[in-house]
Amino acid sequence: MASSSHPTLDETMNTQPNVTCLPNEDANVNLFQRRKRTKTSIVWAEYKEVVLPNGEKKAECIHCKYKLRIHASGSTTHFGRHLQRSVKRAASRRQQHINFPLDDSSGGTSVLSALTGKFDMTVMRELIAQWVLMHEHPFTIVEEEGLNNMLKYGIPGWSRVSRNTCKNDCVKVYEIEKQKLNTLLKGVRRISLTTDLWNSNNQKLEYMVLTGHWIDDNWKLNKRVLNFVRLPTPKGGVQIADAIYKCLAEWEIEDKVQMISVDNASSNDVAIRVLKQNFTITRQLSCGGKMFHVRCCVHILNLMVQDGLSQIRRIINKIHESVVYINGSEGRMKVFAEIVQQLRLPCRKLILDCKKRWNSTYDMLEIAIKFKEVFPRYKERDEGYEHRPDKEDWVKVEKVCEILRVFSTMTNIISETNYPTSNVFLRQVCRIKILLDKKSESEDEFIRQMVRKMKEKCDKYWGQCNLLMAVAAILDPRYKIKVIEFSFPKMYSDIEAQANATTVRDTLYEVYGEYANDCQSSSVVRRGTIERVGLEVIPGGSMGGADDWEFDDFLNEVETIEPNKSQLDIYLSEPCYKCQGNSENFDALD
Repeated sequence: MASSSHPTLDETMNTQPNVTCLPNEDANVNLFQRRKRTKTSIVWAEYKEVVLPNGEKKAECIHCKYKLRIHASGSTTHFGRHLQRSVKRAASRRQQHINFPLDDSSGGTSVLSALTGKFDMTVMRELIAQWVLMHEHPFTIVEEEGLNNMLKYGIPGWSRVSRNTCKNDCVKVYEIEKQKLNTLLKGVRRISLTTDLWNSNNQKLEYMVLTGHWIDDNWKLNKRVLNFVRLPTPKGGVQIADAIYKCLAEWEIEDKVQMISVDNASSNDVAIRVLKQNFTITRQLSCGGKMFHVRCCVHILNLMVQDGLSQIRRIINKIHESVVYINGSEGRMKVFAEIVQQLRLPCRKLILDCKKRWNSTYDMLEIAIKFKEVFPRYKERDEGYEHRPDKEDWVKVEKVCEILRVFSTMTNIISETNYPTSNVFLRQVCRIKILLDKKSESEDEFIRQMVRKMKEKCDKYWGQCNLLMAVAAILDPRYKIKVIEFSFPKMYSDIEAQANATTVRDTLYEVYGEYANDCQSSSVVRRGTIERVGLEVIPGGSMGGADDWEFDDFLNEVETIEPNKSQLDIYLSEPCYKCQGNSENFDALD
């Protein structure tokens, strides 16, 4: 991940020095001159003050370069709102860290009490263990001479901690956090799982991480790592299934699993089949297991993009080697920067990709395109430079990036972790399919060949109706059933669209029925469209000479016969929610 440069403490505070009146200065002006307000808000760490050509000062976001107005009152509320909506900031912060509580409200240790109260070495050791885990420090850091000198100076009661003691303290913290999670999971009714598998090239070992996702009683999305295990080699689908089930049994949540999301590997298909068979024997899966297996959308996007990038692999290697060569020497970087300055280009630096991450390759190409006029000029100044892309190469790169830009946006949206994103999958997949269908009929032979491979992958994994994406999209109040009516005709033939719409509606009511039963809802759940209530004559229901109490009995009888609308019927009959302002970070749970 490319790290963003942050201002220093002095730059962040931006304090104005005291004005000193010299004998030859106008004392009145200096005494009554209004001092510049100190920037004390923490949000200024992610903004920098810029001056526009017209002299107006604005705050520029360091992530997306968006400029916001600086209020004379010093208010920074709108700065915070922008940071919460910034997609680029969210992408740069996607690397997750272990979060430890900072107060006693959630069972953690209070740092403040340790600093203001009586010194307790036991509490200090727990804080050190949390510090080591939070920042992934080696255990040996606690034995460093400089650290111990600093702590001894600031805390007279400090005593050294060995690496073995630190290791044991970290294990204790782990056990405490594990017990907290175990207690938390007992109150969870349904949980979904994601898995990720990879191998260590150096050690030749196979690993798997299992993560649980659920919505709590406050309608907030929760995510916890449940296990990180080493798999026996060679790993197979049965071994993966056994490892997953063992983990679920340890947490006692095997009867709460709703669905599992995995990559598109054949071994994962076998693992899901084994787990599904085992769960079917012991309990009833939701919707008969129709939504139990979920294919990872990001992985499908990666497979599609890799097929597209294969058409320009030679050009990508050229650009990659060019970046490696130029960034490999300060002298070469200086010459390159001088040419950039001569051409008055806004960008200043090339970035290198990670070959295993297609989106980093896309970023490298997008930046390199901005320097396409610099590379030939650099070649004239350095005869050792051998990987210069030609004009035809840049034309192909621009065409590819135009398509990949849509994939990059979709990846950023569905990879968000602070709120559910399954409700936007259908809309984004529809965008991808429309784009590929359009580009597959392009007059450019190069584009047609590239898109044809990508379209094959798209049809393979998303050619059939994905029930999870469809149901989740309907439960987004911005879309409801209208999203099916809009997207399905664009994704399928007329006959397939109608059949898939019926299947989705049946599944939606089936899911709602199970949910209502689990919640012991008193609502009457029925499948079908909203029906208009008509006039019905009840035999023996004549009201001639009836008293008020007889009418009440009649009314109760009629209302008992009338079918009740379920919450789902009422939800679908209401208009779609009109989202005000930026909807990029819309949270359907809210």
